[in-house]
Amino acid sequence: MAAGRKPVPTALKIVKGTDQPCRVNGNEPTPKTDNIIMPPELSEMAKQHWQQICGQLQEAMIMTNIDVPALMLYCEAFATWRDATDKIQSTGAVVKGKDGYPVRSPYLFVAQKAFDQMKSMLTEFGMTPSSRTRVSTAQGGSENPDDPWAQF
Repeated sequence: MAAGRKPVPTALKIVKGTDQPCRVNGNEPTPKTDNIIMPPELSEMAKQHWQQICGQLQEAMIMTNIDVPALMLYCEAFATWRDATDKIQSTGAVVKGKDGYPVRSPYLFVAQKAFDQMKSMLTEFGMTPSSRTRVSTAQGGSENPDDPWAQF
């Protein structure tokens, strides 16, 4: 696998205005949005988080059928982070080790790993302020509906 920037989907190139005929994949797949359901195997906390954000991603026209596993991973990472954070809050960031000396709570590592996973997925879905500035949807539209250039 080659290193470098991730390719930008054609739809994003078009809405950003950076599409060039020589750089557009005419055969890029267009995923459907007709079968987005919450996976039953999610943990309880992940299910609660799914219910909070999936609809918002659908309204923003970001969520598609093939994004379900990615959102599932994000929701489980959130659930892990929340669980570890709750345990840190109840036991503290420093706990007694097996020798009786103070050590960092092992939940700090768990929370940090889950946070890193969440951060990566948040960016993929455009769910951070900076990543959202790079995404635009056709929903925004033009102020003038009779404008022939509104679609661009």
